[in-house]
Amino acid sequence: MPSLQAPSRPAGVPGRALWALTALAAVLIAAFIAAPGVLAGGGFAGERGLADALRGSFIGYWSSGDRDPSPGLEGVIDYWSRYHLAKGAIAALLLAVLVALGVVLWKAFLNAGGSGKGRKALVPAGLLVTALALVSLLAVMANLQGAAAPFSSLLPMLTDGEPGARLTGVLDQIRAQLAASPDANGDVRPALDAMIDDFARYHAVMAVSAAVVAAALIGLSAVLWRRFAAAEPSGGRTRRVLGSFGALSALLAPAMIVVAAANTTTAADPVPALLAFFEGGW
Repeated sequence: MPSLQAPSRPAGVPGRALWALTALAAVLIAAFIAAPGVLAGGGFAGERGLADALRGSFIGYWSSGDRDPSPGLEGVIDYWSRYHLAKGAIAALLLAVLVALGVVLWKAFLNAGGSGKGRKALVPAGLLVTALALVSLLAVMANLQGAAAPFSSLLPMLTDGEPGARLTGVLDQIRAQLAASPDANGDVRPALDAMIDDFARYHAVMAVSAAVVAAALIGLSAVLWRRFAAAEPSGGRTRRVLGSFGALSALLAPAMIVVAAANTTTAADPVPALLAFFEGGW
């Protein structure tokens, strides 16, 4: 993520709040990148160590014939859930700070007089904070999904890179059973049944998150457009800000509705999407 840098402060901008929020946002951005692994408890030598632990324990889990994860695999899954919880919590804090910072910047822009460099600097600063807030929102959604269904979130580590002969054989069995499952009357290996259920939950969580965000964006857009209509025609700057954010909210809401609908469809029938994933087409 790009770093935040507070603009030169024009008259009327609460400088202490501006600097404090900017510094806090910078700290949270750094924490989002560096802290989740530490907060989750560590125990793995980076992503490569985690992938190696996943692959080895997954082969044993698949061979066991059990539905419940083996102790080794359960340790990997629990770590990944904690990792996403930590990352999601940091992203949520960052989102709150960026919203507060954006409010400060856009209010300062509306209240600033004249046409000095300080007032002009508020526009790109406000746009940057707005963009970072949207990225943080997506990060909250993605990490909530990963925390709720960590097993499915780990699956890309099984297929990335060279899997080796033993894992290749397991992946071939998974593809064969997924391809046959519509005609198998539910008679699939217990491990695969657990994976299908987790994959459905993975998409259900995103469907609910996207639907909630879409509803919030629709409500926000309605409020902003009402304020836009009620604003004095002479208040050009106020109307531009309200109209811009109203339009942005109105554009983002349908995108979230599409995400919610697509994930709802996958959650209702997860097998084709899971097969597509293992075949490299998703």
